[in-house]
Amino acid sequence: MPDTAVSRSSLRSSVMSRGLKVTAAATAFAAVLTGCGTSTSPSAPQGDPNAPLEVWTRSQESAAKVYTRIFDEFTKKTGQKVEYKAVFNDFDKQIQQRAANKDLPDLVITDTGSLGVFTQQGLVGEVDRTSIAGSADVSERAWGNAKTSDGKFHAVPWSTQANVTLVRKDWREKLGKPVPTTHEELLDLAKAFTTQDPDGNGQADTYGILAPATTDRGYTLWWASNFLWQGGGDVLKDNGGGKFAVAIDSPESQKSVEWIRGLFCDSKVMNPNALTLTTNDAHPLFETGKVGIYTTGPYMFSRFDKNLGKDKYEVIAAPKGPAGDTVLGEGEDMYIMAGSPNQAGQKKLVEFMLTPEAQQMGMKVQSGETPVVRLPVNKNVDVKTVLNDPRWDTTKQVYESAGRPFPAVPNFQPFRQKTSESLNKIFTCTTDTKAELAKLAGELNKELSTQGIKQ
Repeated sequence: MPDTAVSRSSLRSSVMSRGLKVTAAATAFAAVLTGCGTSTSPSAPQGDPNAPLEVWTRSQESAAKVYTRIFDEFTKKTGQKVEYKAVFNDFDKQIQQRAANKDLPDLVITDTGSLGVFTQQGLVGEVDRTSIAGSADVSERAWGNAKTSDGKFHAVPWSTQANVTLVRKDWREKLGKPVPTTHEELLDLAKAFTTQDPDGNGQADTYGILAPATTDRGYTLWWASNFLWQGGGDVLKDNGGGKFAVAIDSPESQKSVEWIRGLFCDSKVMNPNALTLTTNDAHPLFETGKVGIYTTGPYMFSRFDKNLGKDKYEVIAAPKGPAGDTVLGEGEDMYIMAGSPNQAGQKKLVEFMLTPEAQQMGMKVQSGETPVVRLPVNKNVDVKTVLNDPRWDTTKQVYESAGRPFPAVPNFQPFRQKTSESLNKIFTCTTDTKAELAKLAGELNKELSTQGIKQ
């Protein structure tokens, strides 16, 4: 093992052992390590400015190629080496394993859903955004993706996005159906895709709506949240002042969930095995002509352009429900992990990632690659100028007018997981909706109390 690696491991072990047990002093990056024991202020260990930066992203190979170019450019400009690892399967498990070994990567790029967990566990510290060059160029809305429930920042924004609706245009036009603008029109189109043989092969082998609705990582709610909100329902109600109340058993939520349940149980327009399907397994069903409507992120455009054909599908805003067209609008954050021996390098890399150059590199992809910046967080980067693709203009408009994140509670993951498990049961068509939501409400109330945010 090289000397730098030995130094890196010992330094990281030293600070992590303190970072996970106590509150450490502010580091050179103005981070405060959150602990769970007695509050003290030990000084940070001596750094190693020559230590390579270990960077992890929650990515598959199609995105890893884009990240590799970005990190190579950073190294070329600064001389700072980056050891990059793309992790997709068991990402969270592997992060926890590294945390247990007191040897976290220096920087982790993953979705905003990790913010609460990382903060509560002391894996990241508070970020003083005014100390980061280029932070003023980041939109306030994007900074909201890095803000915890206490109003502080524990990450740095990297990319934002909103869910859009993908429709098989060729199928729709063949059947003489309009672009859906309401839930009623969406359901009508989904029924036609399911029953009217849109691919013309003479077999009943197509379905209306595609859903990666597994309970794994709470994806049932990730998918269903769009319809839930569009129907006027919600999981939690923000009462202000950092206090929340359960909303999943409200009349509006019950009505919304019943409507979604109908897609599975009444009209039966959903793809088979939707309730056990992961996103990775769902994508091929759209691009191979099994399902005609897919609500997902814009990162899928390049893949579907290659595997399905750009001319065969269209990108539209979500058809409106009784309460509007709200969709899930999230993003990815850069998490500056605790215990790095090269804090100066961490800061330098984060600042580079916020530049227009890096943001545009993350947006521009080659055939078969996945963009790692969906909508730029840097206000000086214009989607239309960079990509010249009206589908991305649509995505931007949806994000700005209808996108919303999950509630800013200390840790939303328990709420997301519990709600996903209940919704998954309801969508099997064997569980009473009202009774299951009432049971779920009780569990969510307990979680609100546990996190100290119950109204």
